[in-house]
Amino acid sequence: MDRIRAMEVFVAVADAGSFAKAGERLRISPPAVTRAISGLEERLGARLFNRTTRSLSLTEAGQRFLESSRRLLAELEEAERDAVGEAAVAQGHLTITASMTFGRMALSPIVGDFLTAHPRISASMMLVDRVVNLIEEGIDVAVRIGDLPDSTLVARRVGEVRRIMVASPAYLAKSGAPEHPSELKLHSVIGFTGLMTNREWRFVDDRGKSAQVSLRPRLEINDAAAAINAAVAGEGITSVLCYMVGQKIRSGELVPVLEAYWPAPAPVQIVYPHSRLLAAKVRAFVDFATPRLGERLKVISALH
Repeated sequence: MDRIRAMEVFVAVADAGSFAKAGERLRISPPAVTRAISGLEERLGARLFNRTTRSLSLTEAGQRFLESSRRLLAELEEAERDAVGEAAVAQGHLTITASMTFGRMALSPIVGDFLTAHPRISASMMLVDRVVNLIEEGIDVAVRIGDLPDSTLVARRVGEVRRIMVASPAYLAKSGAPEHPSELKLHSVIGFTGLMTNREWRFVDDRGKSAQVSLRPRLEINDAAAAINAAVAGEGITSVLCYMVGQKIRSGELVPVLEAYWPAPAPVQIVYPHSRLLAAKVRAFVDFATPRLGERLKVISALH
């Protein structure tokens, strides 16, 4: 196996965290993966991975070699594209991921406009309510809400959203509006499990510090739209992100509650794996989507 191919195998193993998964991705057998890594380690005179029966991790030498390998492979790919005049052309297939509701309400129309503007690009949208590993699942770009702990990703901020609490006018007329988060225990609560981690709602306390209240929801739903519909029907108070209910608040179907205690806004960011040489299709999408997503967020998040 030549050096470039062995380097590709090494990067695939590091990204997948598994010899077997790397083999599946590259469509080569596990023994061929093992031979490639062993050959690399022998030529370099250094162990690249710490291996146990249950885990695989990079050594310090492996970490250094991974950075160099990514750079060299990216430069090789760029050189090949440049040789055929494709380096600056946005083309190919783009894979994008976001949460279900955000993708439907904010991202989908922008992706459609992007494809109209770039006829040489096709796209797949994966809308799921979980954090996707971009490298393992072969995703080019993601839109994420909240802080970004993964330093291997590059982020472009497009706006912000707030977690808010709402109920229908009919429910509040019947049960009264809570004046403090502690009073939520006396109300019917609709839990959207995508936001209600461990049955806790976060808020800002009377001193302006982050706090939470533990609740026992009368109804729990794993779909934001269904939780919102239940709130509109007068079944209780729910907590969602502002863009999900902006239109229903403006129409009067839902009313904000406990506004003084809402948590601070969370950033909305377009993220993609770090690479010194960014693919033209990814650069084109990020540049196109960033301002448009920002404007779209302002529209759908407006409460008045």
